[in-house]
Amino acid sequence: MRSGAWLHPHRVRAYLWALAIANAASLAWLLLTSHGGLDPQGRLLGTDFVSFWAAGQVVHAGGNPYDMALHRAAESAVWPQQTGYTAFFYPPVFLLWCLPLGLAGYFTALVGWLIATAGAWLLAVRAWAGRIDGLILAAFPPLLISITHGQTSLLLAALLGGGFLCAARGQSVLAGVLFGLAAFKPQFGVAVPLVLIAAQQWRVVAWAAVTVLTTAAMATLAFGFDIWGQWLAAAGPAQAAMAEGAVGFGKMQSLFSALRLLGLPVGAAYTAQIVLSVAVVVLLVRLAWRKGMTLDVGAASMTGALLATPFVLDYDFALLAFPLIFLARQESLPWERMAVASAFAVGAFARPLGVATGIPVGALVIAGLFWVLLRRAEATVAS
Repeated sequence: MRSGAWLHPHRVRAYLWALAIANAASLAWLLLTSHGGLDPQGRLLGTDFVSFWAAGQVVHAGGNPYDMALHRAAESAVWPQQTGYTAFFYPPVFLLWCLPLGLAGYFTALVGWLIATAGAWLLAVRAWAGRIDGLILAAFPPLLISITHGQTSLLLAALLGGGFLCAARGQSVLAGVLFGLAAFKPQFGVAVPLVLIAAQQWRVVAWAAVTVLTTAAMATLAFGFDIWGQWLAAAGPAQAAMAEGAVGFGKMQSLFSALRLLGLPVGAAYTAQIVLSVAVVVLLVRLAWRKGMTLDVGAASMTGALLATPFVLDYDFALLAFPLIFLARQESLPWERMAVASAFAVGAFARPLGVATGIPVGALVIAGLFWVLLRRAEATVAS
């Protein structure tokens, strides 16, 4: 376990083939058994994407996308059999992404969204890796999960992965713009500005701030100043719903959700999550202060982003592609092979295990990956 010697190339290749075949079979089954755009469980293909599409529909009609009645009615137009509700709580800057989606029919918009976001993620992956191994891509569980959910995770990962790579290469303007565009999912950017400041990436910080302010101004002009108050009014109930398990603690992959799944009260779970988040941010800031902006700092920051937020799901593990690429290109240190293998596969079993057995593993696996990344980065500082 410590050396990971049992993970020799032949065995790793066999595991990759097993995962790739399972992913392909899952996708084929989903498509072949669907009828009228619904899967056998009566869920609309693309599931979560209906929320983004409906938000685009509502704003085109001049309505408030944070009005649950209006938003749900828009969803019902394409999914009348829906028994639950796929809420929309993204900040107004994300409505700029939803606006073009509302111009097309649901399935046309879904296909376009998947092509655009998966394409952006693949470009960022290739920029980090130099080349793309088709088998590894086909085996990577978060890619399948992100596609079948129609989620924003591939877009977010492409922006953060591209941002850290550009910052490490000294491409300050592009890095800042990419970081600024990633602000539509602010819970993953808690540590990013602090890491950039600690690494003295002043131009990147400036361009990121300009991008955020520009997109916020564009959202205000497009949807009116009241849109910010409407979003804040919806954010409170969203936070309360998450704390009470509206999403399902077995589905979520944070320390907060793990402790709630194990039966701890909200206050204790939040306290533990805050302690972990502060510790992650402090460690990353210290590392960036000592090293500046390097790829290992970026890899650790993206992994830490998954630990520092209480709201993270398995499709968000698409962000792990970049730290995994970084570690795969290094000479392995003790425990690194196990950490990489576990983090690569965790998307395949974290949610099923949590939902079926009540055993949370996602946060533990990500913490292990964060530790080996931090250890490697600190070792290069010492040397």
